[in-house]
Amino acid sequence: MQDKVLETLKQCDYQVFTKGDDPEPIYRLRYDCYRAENSIPENASRMMSDPYDESPNCVHVAVRFRDTYLAAVRLHIATDQMWNAPTIDVFPEYLNAVPFGKSILDPTRFVVRREARAAGLPMHFVALRIPFLASMFYDIDLALAPVRVEHSAFYLRYLGYDVCEMPRLYPGLRKPVGLLATKVKEQQGAVLARYPFLGPVGSIPRSDIAFPDLHEVFPAAAPAIPRVA
Repeated sequence: MQDKVLETLKQCDYQVFTKGDDPEPIYRLRYDCYRAENSIPENASRMMSDPYDESPNCVHVAVRFRDTYLAAVRLHIATDQMWNAPTIDVFPEYLNAVPFGKSILDPTRFVVRREARAAGLPMHFVALRIPFLASMFYDIDLALAPVRVEHSAFYLRYLGYDVCEMPRLYPGLRKPVGLLATKVKEQQGAVLARYPFLGPVGSIPRSDIAFPDLHEVFPAAAPAIPRVA
């Protein structure tokens, strides 16, 4: 798997959408992916978006493979200064267990185009690098994973997540999701030992992601994990 992911990374680019960028490619990709699983109803615009997309603590990252968008993830960085994040709003009780001063990463709208899976591309791992690298860049303490039951086993077994809340309806989706969470700094080393490609890959410069610093929400920190040769 390591070699396959690295070979795929050589043909990919990560694009960060910031203020002023047209997010339409991401919204259309989301729509196509969720419609393929019948998770949302049809709409005339063939786009999927919500007010959280415009939050100041939100970062959109898409993956292009040979100039075609194949995956995307939406990130919200939440702190005591700004708790605005979709998963926190769906599972507000989770904050009762969060110590003061801790930061949270809320990755949502994790989508991979079905054609990528059919072609045997490990695009789910390429996309999974987005929240993992974001956790390192923003020095995150806790990472959330709002996932359907059928997807939870991978997070629990291989990424060090724990079950926090049972599935419930999630705004805009037909299928309920549960809440998983992990203590990033406790699990990071073990996850990188298992999947080193989730961290920075020095031999593939285009595998880096140019995250914005979000200085008004949370100070950025340089990655402290050794690069993969």
